[in-house]
Amino acid sequence: MIVYKSAEEIELIRQSSLLVGKTHAQVARFLRPGITGKELDRIAETFIRDHSAVPSFKNYRGYPFSLCISVNEMVVHGFPSDKPFQEGDLVSIDCGVYLNGYHGDSAFTFGLGEMPQATIKLMKVTRECLQKGIEKALIGNRLGDISYAVQQHAESNGFSVVRELVGHGIGKQLHESPEVPNYGKRGNGPLLKEGLIIAVEPMINQGQRDVRTLRDRWTVVTRDGMPSAHYEHTIAIGKEKADVLSTFEYIEEVIKENNNITLA
Repeated sequence: MIVYKSAEEIELIRQSSLLVGKTHAQVARFLRPGITGKELDRIAETFIRDHSAVPSFKNYRGYPFSLCISVNEMVVHGFPSDKPFQEGDLVSIDCGVYLNGYHGDSAFTFGLGEMPQATIKLMKVTRECLQKGIEKALIGNRLGDISYAVQQHAESNGFSVVRELVGHGIGKQLHESPEVPNYGKRGNGPLLKEGLIIAVEPMINQGQRDVRTLRDRWTVVTRDGMPSAHYEHTIAIGKEKADVLSTFEYIEEVIKENNNITLA
């Protein structure tokens, strides 16, 4: 069942979502070759709790960390590890916070140091896929319009769309109805109405779309070992345009000062 939100609830979700953006920025300040995922996870959890919030992911269905950190061929749900990042790593970080009774959720993909042009294009196109999907998140459209926009842009640029993982509704629960696939047909799916809050999150592969899950039962990787990128915003369906409740602005401000990070 889809739960529609009031204007007051949307503002509370915005507060949670903005804190996610600030957490990403805090993590980006320390992101460099040589640091580990576990160090970044501790930085994020401390920052979130210092702002009177709780990490949404920690202990969610048994997930043991505050961040999902997925490197190179990892698509999503990667465990922060003790392995230091290296120059050229593609690092996707997914973060959620629970504040004032509501969740916010956002993901961003970082390139460490000098990156191959093909990987930079993957990052750029994946982020464009997110924007293309958001542009279709309008009252009166169908969910499939968002899905089709993401798929069409990815595939027209020679990339593939992961089909086993989807975006989702969000609010008092981290994952609510409806599911938001990154592939589909225009005009299909639930009607988009005022008060619907969703997390749109393209997961785009440089190679084939096929994925598998590692023995930890969480980490999803590409079957061909090629890189994957992931960007996500929490948004409210709008009349003339969607209301993007999360933001990448804090991240981009930090990246301007961090020469270790390549921005697509």
